[in-house]
Amino acid sequence: MGKKTANQSPETGVSEQVAHILADSRHGYGLDLFSAEEIAALEIVSKRGKPHLKCLASGKERPAKPEEIVRQLFIRRLMTVYGYPPDRIAVEKGVYFGSSMAEKRADIVICEEGDPDTAHLIVECKKPKRRDGLEQLKSYCNAEGAPIGVWTNGREIVYLQREEPNLFKSLPDIPRADQKLSDLLAERWDLARLTAENRLVKERLSLKSVILDMEDLVLANAGVDAFEEVFKLIYAKLFDEWNAARGGKKKVVLEFRIYGSTPNELYDRISRLFDQAKQQWPGVFLADDKIKLNPRHLVTCVSFLEDIKLFNSNLQIIDEAFEYLALKVWKPEKGQYFTVRHVIDMCVKMLNPTVDEFTIDTASGSCGFTVHTIFWVWGNEFTAEGPSKWQSDFAAERVYGIDFDERAATIAKALNLIAGDGRTNIYRANTLDPRDWSEDVRVAMRPRLRRFPGDRAQDDFNQKNFRYFSFDVLMTNPPFAGDIKDARILHQFDLAKKPSGKWQSAVGRDILFIERNLEFLRPGGRMCIVLPQGRFNNTTDAHIREFIADKARILAVVGLHGNTFKPHTGTKTSVLFLQKWNEDKKAGPLCPRAEDYPIYFATSQNGGKDNSGDYIYKKGPDGRPLLDKQGHMIVDHDLDQIADGFIQFARRQGFTFWQEGE
Repeated sequence: MGKKTANQSPETGVSEQVAHILADSRHGYGLDLFSAEEIAALEIVSKRGKPHLKCLASGKERPAKPEEIVRQLFIRRLMTVYGYPPDRIAVEKGVYFGSSMAEKRADIVICEEGDPDTAHLIVECKKPKRRDGLEQLKSYCNAEGAPIGVWTNGREIVYLQREEPNLFKSLPDIPRADQKLSDLLAERWDLARLTAENRLVKERLSLKSVILDMEDLVLANAGVDAFEEVFKLIYAKLFDEWNAARGGKKKVVLEFRIYGSTPNELYDRISRLFDQAKQQWPGVFLADDKIKLNPRHLVTCVSFLEDIKLFNSNLQIIDEAFEYLALKVWKPEKGQYFTVRHVIDMCVKMLNPTVDEFTIDTASGSCGFTVHTIFWVWGNEFTAEGPSKWQSDFAAERVYGIDFDERAATIAKALNLIAGDGRTNIYRANTLDPRDWSEDVRVAMRPRLRRFPGDRAQDDFNQKNFRYFSFDVLMTNPPFAGDIKDARILHQFDLAKKPSGKWQSAVGRDILFIERNLEFLRPGGRMCIVLPQGRFNNTTDAHIREFIADKARILAVVGLHGNTFKPHTGTKTSVLFLQKWNEDKKAGPLCPRAEDYPIYFATSQNGGKDNSGDYIYKKGPDGRPLLDKQGHMIVDHDLDQIADGFIQFARRQGFTFWQEGE
């Protein structure tokens, strides 16, 4: 027996040696899933000058590599939490593929009680990357016929049930030694339990990673439109949580769960939820839309979503769901990119929309700006219990969105319907060309047209052509790839003219959006727009900057980090903040014209994403991701500080929308 060398760190409960070993790991292992007590129970010994661990199942001493530390911690959990005795646990057990044994061995195998040759559960922890680990685990389960599999790297964990070769579904947990799998699956869940067991919180996961697992296991080969089917399931699950929350003190059993149902039984139940969601929040799907996943594939998809709570009070999970859907819809070659939530939050915070103001996004996409405007005005509150009357009235009556893309408009309408308690002002239309607006869009937008009481000709023109509106706040991230070449559209814009007064043959889409957005604002109205960096410094775009300065006061320019829109594009962008000139208090908030005035400039140095476009999360002293009060990981960025700096600037300048006390 070697000499015990573990030296416990009182701050974290992790031995200094364990922390050192994990710090040296470049493969993604961690200890996030394990408690300080579990980690402190490890015994590390020195053998020939190198750290070793005594295997809890076999008693054999093994080199204390990162994967071995994770394995021994999980073995200990299998024994102490789940009650599996050491004689049912095998380590490094050979796996047979057909008649020959594989070169690699399964990390942990739990045999059936009384039958050491039959695998009951297999654990894979040698492959720390999620996708690689799941593929390895599935191959072992298929080879051994094991009905249950677990993959973990110490940071994340996935429980799978193998129903047949190449058909796996997610499990909420694994059964205890004295428990049947059917008993585990039959346990009824209510919203309180879902909140307590939410996988995204317990395992510090993003919804994106869960959906990618679902895609790898079933959607890629299901023969259906992944966007449509995931959208339907999210819609049905949102309704299930919403309905359960309305039970009050009476605990309503959640229906978006498998509960040991047959595939056909589950299909019928989820279909009913989807139909109920369509009735409660109409206009997103057609009345005869059905779930097209076959029952067996649906089982797998539901198994991955059932332990996730979609409603949470800071919108993070909803955002992730809609970001996934949006990326399935949008085309990077058209310059359509999802606006990340911390950019949206910065914009909303800086422009400070209020409950009595009308807000619009003229290229709404999945409606991040509109939804976060609702969230801001509501006082940062969004739960499954639903909005109060004043909250739903604001969402339904004062928040608007327009997008030309049919699928993007459909996504946008969904969450705004939920926020507006069945009512919304999200429309599919071409913002740049109101001549082609449908009658429905014209009827809906007419009350927001600007009136010209002193100029009847101008007023009549506007009532007919829908050029000028009276919105208080506009926030948008328009598509900025490609030029508009349609002369019928170009001839509606001053920015489409050459210095000679003749029309250009092609103009950048984002340039036209600048002019069009100013038309949507009332005098004194304010806006922000995401633009390519070149618009701010290209000499050839000087006329655009002059046009803007003539129409509005430049409030601020915030340069976004180059990683902000990765992995979809590395285009450098900035956000331009404006307030339309106005010297008539009756027409709108005052913003008297000035020739020389200060502008707030800021550049983000910490964009919240790495070079690959993956989110970077704040970490504590122990290296684990920090969590917000809802238990979700916090993106590490500096846009909150930039927004706070602008608010101080705005108050010093006396901007009407950021007066002291507001």
